[in-house]
Amino acid sequence: MAATDDSDFDFPGDLLAGQAELHQIRAELLALLKRLPWSVEPHDAVIDTQGWRRMERAASPGWSEDEQAEVEKLRRRELELAVFVTCHRYWSELKGSDAVRARARLKHAHDEGPQA
Repeated sequence: MAATDDSDFDFPGDLLAGQAELHQIRAELLALLKRLPWSVEPHDAVIDTQGWRRMERAASPGWSEDEQAEVEKLRRRELELAVFVTCHRYWSELKGSDAVRARARLKHAHDEGPQA
């Protein structure tokens, strides 16, 4: 049966939970990467005046082993969740544009809270 509008998608609870955790992990990873120095390895300051836009970066002390491990842990979990969400059995029930619309809807399902 084709969905007549985006509200007709009945996502399974595990798929909704997986998508919600994927959003959470991506937000945590982004916040962590913003806090960390720009270079994983220690690096001297960079000043580039030759390009179309001047670029300056202060010296980077690099990331600690704990910081590298935390980034790796979050990236690994992000990959696991992305595979779980994209390969979920629910998608095999949908055809054509319904699958595209459902995927777009799922990405924003957490914005609206629990489905009725």
